[in-house]
Amino acid sequence: MQNRNKLRQIDRVMKTNYEIRYAAHPEDAKGYDTQRLRRDFLIERVFVADEVNMVYSMYDRMVVGGAMPISETLCLETIDPLKAPYFTTRREVGIFNVGGAGCVTVGKEVFNLGYKEALYIGSGEREVLFSSVDGQQPAKFYFNSTPAHAAYPCRKVTKQDAVVSHMGSLETSNERNINKMIVNQVLLTCQLQMGMTELAPGSVWNTMPAHVHSRRMEAYFYFELPDDQAVCHLMGEPQETRHIWMRGNQAVLSPEWSIHSAAATHNYTFIWGMGGENLDYGDQDFSQITDLK
Repeated sequence: MQNRNKLRQIDRVMKTNYEIRYAAHPEDAKGYDTQRLRRDFLIERVFVADEVNMVYSMYDRMVVGGAMPISETLCLETIDPLKAPYFTTRREVGIFNVGGAGCVTVGKEVFNLGYKEALYIGSGEREVLFSSVDGQQPAKFYFNSTPAHAAYPCRKVTKQDAVVSHMGSLETSNERNINKMIVNQVLLTCQLQMGMTELAPGSVWNTMPAHVHSRRMEAYFYFELPDDQAVCHLMGEPQETRHIWMRGNQAVLSPEWSIHSAAATHNYTFIWGMGGENLDYGDQDFSQITDLK
């Protein structure tokens, strides 16, 4: 990761990189150019071989990161801003595997995760380890983490466990399945809510009509996008929108005042994660498509 706002490597194994992203006022963000938008909101390098990379965001203090173990086991280490002996001391974590078969060890519990399977980790002082079954086809563990006020049980979640909403149509280029997986309808969490939206072939739009939810921030992670294709992620206030062009296996932060939507040159899948004041998935303030500027 580049040294942007702040960067420090953990010396114990030299495998964890993190940076801090500070919150932006919407009036200030109106004046950001392309470089500043990408610097503050885009997370370009989520997966690096045998490294854990993460961004500590001041938006509801969510951590967004990825781990790709190939030749060794990786540890979800604590980082200095947490001021805690373990990463999970005061935090809950949601993990999705978007690579080959892998294993997450939480204390004495072992969870095997296949492609598109998820794991919720409740707060508690224990080690979290990432490993791949086959280094030639490594697991890719994408994770979000938020502060936790209580310790809830760890649980593996598959698409079969999800609350699924089928939305949109091919006629409007947004036919998609929203798989709500780490949500309060499926398991207990403190504030973290995560899911996975899969677009049908021929569909490219997500989260349209656009909305904001001022009580929660959000992060999007895009994948299943061919290397020669791209996603145009839309952000900003409904009357003052901006865009960020993204590639597959990249993530983006969405402030509570910002819309979060995208269109791509190919269908794709994305993982959404939210943290904030409530657990109400339907707490959304929509904007009419024709009102966006």
